[in-house]
Formats: sequence, C-alpha cells, structure tokens
Amino acid sequence: MRKKRQKKPIPRVDTARTRTVRRQAIMPAAKSQKKHPQAVVIERADFPRLMEALGSRGYQIIGPTVREGAIVYDTLTSDEQLPAGWTDEQDGGTYRLKKRSDDALFGYNVGPHSWKRFLHPPVQRLFSARREGGGFEVLPEPESSPKYAFLGVRACELHAITIQDRVFLDGPHVDPIYKARREKTFIVVVNCAKAGGTCFCASMNTGPRGTSGFDLALTEIPENGHHCFVAETGTKEGAAVLRKVPHRAATEADLESAECVVAETARHMGRTLDTTDIKELLYRNHEHPRWEQVAARCMTCANCTMVCPTCFCSTVEDVTDLTGEHAERWRKWDSCFTMSFSYIHGGPVRSSIKSRYRQWITHKLASWIDQFGTSGCVGCGRCITWCPAAIDITEEVRAIRDSAFTHAKSPTIIGASQ
Repeated sequence: MRKKRQKKPIPRVDTARTRTVRRQAIMPAAKSQKKHPQAVVIERADFPRLMEALGSRGYQIIGPTVREGAIVYDTLTSDEQLPAGWTDEQDGGTYRLKKRSDDALFGYNVGPHSWKRFLHPPVQRLFSARREGGGFEVLPEPESSPKYAFLGVRACELHAITIQDRVFLDGPHVDPIYKARREKTFIVVVNCAKAGGTCFCASMNTGPRGTSGFDLALTEIPENGHHCFVAETGTKEGAAVLRKVPHRAATEADLESAECVVAETARHMGRTLDTTDIKELLYRNHEHPRWEQVAARCMTCANCTMVCPTCFCSTVEDVTDLTGEHAERWRKWDSCFTMSFSYIHGGPVRSSIKSRYRQWITHKLASWIDQFGTSGCVGCGRCITWCPAAIDITEEVRAIRDSAFTHAKSPTIIGASQ
C-alpha cells in the first residue's frame, strides 16, 4: 500500500528525549566535527560493561554478529557474539567476509540487514476481528513494544532512521507501531573506520561520522597494541549509561587518533555521486535512453528495496480461518519493483521494467525531496552490493548526467509515492 504524505512535515508529539534526538539528526552531517571537550576513552577490556549497563536498564541489545557468511543484526547477550576480527569486501553484486589483522569489533561496513527491520517490521499484524452475532468485533493488538538498544549504528544508518522518522512520524497519519518502538530505542553509533567498496556516504553528507542524533557515539581504535574506544554522549540517557562504564578522560592524542580514523575513511569511499541539481536532472530526463539500457539488466528481484534502509513500501493482506469466525489483517514489506505493486482496476500502472526502475531511482533521489525535504538515499551502497546484476545507482546517475537531454521536457509527476 502506497503511503501518501504531505510535502511539508507537521511536527508530532512524542517524548522529550526522542524529540531532541530527531531534531539533531535531521541536520546535515558536517564534514569534520569539533573535538568534544567531554570525550572519554573506554578500554576494550571494559566494553562488556557497556553491554551490561544497557541490559540493566531494560534494553534488548541488537547488534552485529556473523551468521551464514554475512554480518547481520540480531539480539546480543555478550560481546563474544560481536564480529571480532572480521571485515567484509564489497563491490557490485559481491559480498565476502574475510579476517582482519586485528581484533576490531566493528571493522566492517554494512551488511544485508538494516535497523529498519526492527522499527518497521517486515511482517506485522495490524488487527484481528471475530464474528459477533450479525456483525464483528475488532480486537485491539496488545500494547507492547520492545525496548531496543541498537549497538553499532553507522552514520549513514542513523540518517536513514531519521528519514523514516519523517515518513512514519511527521504529518497527520502517525504510524503507532513505529512510534512506540522508536521512542524506546537507544542508539550507539560507531563511526566508520573502513570505507566499503560500494559506500558513498561522503557524497550524500551522511557519514562516515555520526555528528548528532545518537545517545552514545564510539570511535574504535585497535592500533599499536592498544584497543580502545573514544566515546561521547548525545543525550542524558546516554550519559546515564556511560556513568556505569569504566572510562577516563580522552587526551589530545586520543582525540587526534579518532579524527584520523574518520578522516581516512572519508578519503577512501568506494563510490561517489554528484548530487548537484539531481532532482531537476532526473525530472528532465524522464525519457532518457539509459532507462531502457538498465531495464535490460534489471531482474526486478526487489533486492535493492529489501536491503535499503529507507524504502518503506508495504502491502496489506487479509486472512481468515475456515469457519469465517476469525479474521486478521497483516502488513508486509512490498517493493515498487513488483508488477502487482502498482496494480489497480484494469492492470498495473507500471507494467515495464523500465518504468519500475525509473520510478525507484527518481523517487529515491528526486521526488523524495519534494515529499520529505531530503534525499531518500544515504549512500550506504547496499543496493549496489546486493544487486545480482551489479546495477550501480551512482553509475546510472553519472550516465544520465554525462549524456543528459538538454531540451527534454520535464514529465508530469503524478503523485510521488514509492
């Protein structure tokens, strides 16, 4: 089901801490961050205390772990479950794990999972109903939601969460399921110490450093035989958690090391994307021949939308038991790449692969800006890595820009939903 949203967001009502985090996170990421005067250092040996502190405050810790040949996000109960000493190699249609030369806990990029799956679940029952006499009674869903602590959020992923905040929380139709989960979430950002082969967060101004919107931010430094984390707090809750963890004040040398880690990552992005007038570029090239070329390669498998941390398309399905006494409505992730997604009376609106790919990239990089005031892409590179045909969003934009129609008529955009 496509979700219509107003172009100008309307402020929502929510808790003070989440409101503060969101207000900070919507600001563009700075290219460099001033050294925080209250930064501290947590030694690697004390890292388990951080997880204990989160657990003692009732948080269910979700973080990275190695499973089935990939680094995925799952429930953690010990630091031993973290991918210590593992990294990944990524390129178009390619993902491989390999061992590092050190025991870094977060020395990888991003995998196939995103935090979206915990805030906006892939499958969610919306309500159930039972027959009562000549009518029916709608049964409310239990008012319970997990209290998550996300450990290892990358800067680009934090921006993705903020983008989904605008989708699900701003405007007159707030998603109650997302809202309940989001307001309870504690975020531990880990600044990137390694640029992936498909990363282009620096082009999107969304990383590799988390500058705001977090509860705690860490920069891992596993070098010269000394493994530690430079940490800073972003909220009162983050400060409360940090007080439970042994730490010392960061020295100038510690801060300089942290700065160098992030700066080096920014210099080695695997991809770049020129975003200059990108909305207008795509709008005026609606009939560019490149769409036919990419359609010949696209399998419409929907991998790109499933791994994307910001895509939010969904559909609803109604099910009933054999007696007809009980019925349920379920929401499930969907994709604008499927034929059925744009189906209305008479058939699908976008019957060609060309039209579906064009819809996805134009919404992601152009009409999303009209809807939500920001790009729908954060430069994480997942859509490139997990595309079996190795279709590269940065390459497609570059090809259109290099051979753009100079007198093409801008198309009439009917709606902007994904």
